[in-house]
Amino acid sequence: MEAKIKVIIKRPDEKYGHVTWISPSLKNLQKTVEGHIETVTISKDKGLIMICNEDGKILGLEKNFIMGTPPFHDVIVGTVILCGTDGEDFTDIPIDFSTWKFMLDKWN
Repeated sequence: MEAKIKVIIKRPDEKYGHVTWISPSLKNLQKTVEGHIETVTISKDKGLIMICNEDGKILGLEKNFIMGTPPFHDVIVGTVILCGTDGEDFTDIPIDFSTWKFMLDKWN
């Protein structure tokens, strides 16, 4: 049985998302974001990444949140998964939930 990783999943209808454990298999990640996955580095020094739907904007998925501060910001759409990375492997999220809430509040 494949080990699960601790992540934050944030859906458009959630203010901050929620912490959960998921299988990091490609099939499960695609199911969670409802399509092909794309990874976006949020914090290179912490190893924090976001997994989102690669075609989310083209498909017109619902706005989730704004990432970053002007003029360097982007509108994130659809459900996203926040986790860590170790080379090619996805790992447990390297920040706690309160840090994530602080980041979101700062951006939005």
